[in-house]
Amino acid sequence: MNATNDRLGRPPESIAGASEGVHFWKNLAIIRPVAWIIAILFFAGMQSLFWLVIFPNGDPHETAKMPLELKIFLPTLASSIFFIWALLVGFVYADAKRRAMRYVMWTLLAAFVPNAIGIILYFLMRDPLPSPCPKCGLLVKGSFSFCPRCGTELMRACRVCKKKLEPGWVNCAYCGAPTAQPTRAA
Repeated sequence: MNATNDRLGRPPESIAGASEGVHFWKNLAIIRPVAWIIAILFFAGMQSLFWLVIFPNGDPHETAKMPLELKIFLPTLASSIFFIWALLVGFVYADAKRRAMRYVMWTLLAAFVPNAIGIILYFLMRDPLPSPCPKCGLLVKGSFSFCPRCGTELMRACRVCKKKLEPGWVNCAYCGAPTAQPTRAA
């Protein structure tokens, strides 16, 4: 097992089936229990703040005029926003760690950049999931063209401009050069 496998605590076979299009519930399962506990504490804390501090200490005439539906809706909305924010930060931590990214940096950005811009930036800039080398099983980043352990070609590169070629391309999309299928030695 390599360093990424050690950090993830799973063999490469369990990640091989994972893809970018995994279902919502499977992604939700990667959030650590600590993030769930923090999210629940945020929810309970916001509820307590509204019901024990804001509503009782407010002007009795003002809170009496407020409809009961609004008294229920406001604390629930505020609590839900903090609950979801805490879970998203927990997801950024776990997802960046499994993608072998700088998970501490991304977690701090997600937590402290206002208006969820850090969370949005993470989802726009995250790396692809590491995938195992078909020959030796080493987890390699999606941006690698060759396996660093055994040298197996993971993705073809253009012979002219050296940019990555997608499977099935006949011509390079960047420079237009024809791509010849590499001949395999028997």
